[in-house]
Amino acid sequence: MHSIMEIAEMSTPAAPDRRAVLPWLAGALLLAATWPGARAQPAAAAGLTVPTLTVQASRDTASLSLDGTLEPQRQAVLAAQAAGSVRELTVRAGDRVRAGQVIARIDARSAEAGVAQSEAGVVQADANLRNARTQLERTRELRAQGYISQAALDAAENQFRAAEAGLAQARAGRRQATLGQDFTSVAAPFDGVVLATHLDAGDLAAPGRPVLTLYAPGALRTSVQVPASQATQARAARQVEIELPDGRRVAPVRRAELPGADPVAQTVEWRLDLAPGDATDLRPGRTVRVHFSGAELAPTGARSVPTVPAAALLRRGELTAVYVVRENGFVLRQVRAGASHGGRTEVLAGLKTGERIAADAVRAGLAGARP
Repeated sequence: MHSIMEIAEMSTPAAPDRRAVLPWLAGALLLAATWPGARAQPAAAAGLTVPTLTVQASRDTASLSLDGTLEPQRQAVLAAQAAGSVRELTVRAGDRVRAGQVIARIDARSAEAGVAQSEAGVVQADANLRNARTQLERTRELRAQGYISQAALDAAENQFRAAEAGLAQARAGRRQATLGQDFTSVAAPFDGVVLATHLDAGDLAAPGRPVLTLYAPGALRTSVQVPASQATQARAARQVEIELPDGRRVAPVRRAELPGADPVAQTVEWRLDLAPGDATDLRPGRTVRVHFSGAELAPTGARSVPTVPAAALLRRGELTAVYVVRENGFVLRQVRAGASHGGRTEVLAGLKTGERIAADAVRAGLAGARP
């Protein structure tokens, strides 16, 4: 094969003209660049070896993960104790209130009329008592002089006792009416935050009808419904963790299992109290994940759950996958991960015991990776 200079010399006229030589020289260079065998072949990329492992199963312990709901440890539904229209609602949902603060006022005209009526009843009962006392004294004098019979004296004494009872009844009615007048103002029983309001100004309030819901912030708990078939497993768990919405896992400071079960859903309610520091930025109603782990299983009830190290799992957003070993390399396979304990994570679906996977999911995803 001729060199570039040789091709240029063979193609150039004897009397060279620079303008004529340039096109011939450019063509010669292009021919040399495209000549078979002239371009150097790239070197083969070096293979990356990734260690692998065989999927094992955990048979001595079991875990249980359930959805729970955050709720306040102290919550009160304030209801009206007097009938009437709501004149004013001084708070809205999300407002903070102090203990004793008036949060709603109900029309008190009906209660005021009741108090006035009870006052009149007391005055009337007192007058009847004075009249009965005077009548009794006169009857006793006439009886002592022998002008009337013993039966007349007994009747006067009975009328006096009835008048005394009437006055006591009237006074009790007045106290009840006065107390009812106090019920026209709804006050907060403790420092808290208004969770929801159930009535607005102008609505009709009635005894027992909720006005608003109040809760104490900073003291939250998780309520989780455990299936009755798994209640024993949850009760035997050595570790209980609450996975918060921000991804943190915290242990409850106190846990309680309610004694009864739901007859329809066949679930048992568990209440897990959070530490005050763990519930600072949380609000009631949020969904959390509760993990019961470390429960010992009987040999007859042992189950085979594949477990893998955390490094073998590839997590990208909502995707959780592993790299499974194949003849020519690795194949990405999506799996459903469960609870983590002892540095290993359960794989609930997508993987079987005995399969070989990459021990490092990040390295297995690089180009040229081989087992």
